[in-house]
Amino acid sequence: MTEILTITVNPALDLSTTARAVIPDQKLRCTAPQVHPGGGGVNVSRAITNLGGSSHTLIAYGGATGEELVRLLREEGLEPESLGIDYPTRQSTTVFDSATGLQYRFMMPGPDWTEADCIKAHDAIIAAVKPGALVIPSGSLPPGMPMDFFLDLAPEIAALGGRMILDTSGAALEHAAATKAGLYVLRMDLAEARELSGRNLVGVDEIAALASDLRQKTGAEIVMVAAGAQGTVIACEGWRGLTRPPVVVPRSKVGAGDSFIGAFALSLTRGEDPVTACAWGTAAAASAVTTEGTELCSRTETERFFSQVTRTEL
Repeated sequence: MTEILTITVNPALDLSTTARAVIPDQKLRCTAPQVHPGGGGVNVSRAITNLGGSSHTLIAYGGATGEELVRLLREEGLEPESLGIDYPTRQSTTVFDSATGLQYRFMMPGPDWTEADCIKAHDAIIAAVKPGALVIPSGSLPPGMPMDFFLDLAPEIAALGGRMILDTSGAALEHAAATKAGLYVLRMDLAEARELSGRNLVGVDEIAALASDLRQKTGAEIVMVAAGAQGTVIACEGWRGLTRPPVVVPRSKVGAGDSFIGAFALSLTRGEDPVTACAWGTAAAASAVTTEGTELCSRTETERFFSQVTRTEL
């Protein structure tokens, strides 16, 4: 089976809790926190494990929080490997306000990286890439790491036979949209697509047109735009359309995108076509939003939702 390689340069130990109400200048009595390993690539690997698959997990971690993060990952059946950078791992906190139903997410920035750290991470990643591997860098970057670190790495990975799935935003997305970097998949959400295009993108037809345009400009084989409850627009060889999830009652949006990428990549390794893989991702994202706090998709719910995902050609 094709290997999946996830990369997390700025992981976090995620704490999630609930307060009766989030009110300023008061002590807020919260429930006992749930603690999970966090960070984009970490969560992609965790989602893949939840769905019955496996992945190679590279992370930068250190300190007591880093050791706890690795311990929790091993409890979930993963065997993470270090990128060789051992700064203390950051923490993040998610608080659910019972009074309003709103969720507050507090994300710490992570340690400052040096140029030498970036070179060390680059070498570790290149050494881990196998021909045909799906390479998934995901999550925020630590201070000091260039915004285009992974985009600049894409041609090297492609030359080694790897295929990069890049889910990015901001300046890195703008650069990706203007560069033929050898990406296999370029993914973004609707807010990022609107910022990139400078248009409101009303309706899935406009989103689909943008996806096709980006596919041509970037040379990426697949371009996807996640449009929330509407589903995901995908443009790939021979098909452009929408995979729409069933109607669900959302509890938390944390981890939906990572669950999508995990299910999408796992489907590809099983020989399924990109549209079917997108449908699996859509089902996994629907599963993730029905869970509490920082929990991810479940295999049972993802399989149930997959049968309810609709595909519409655009």
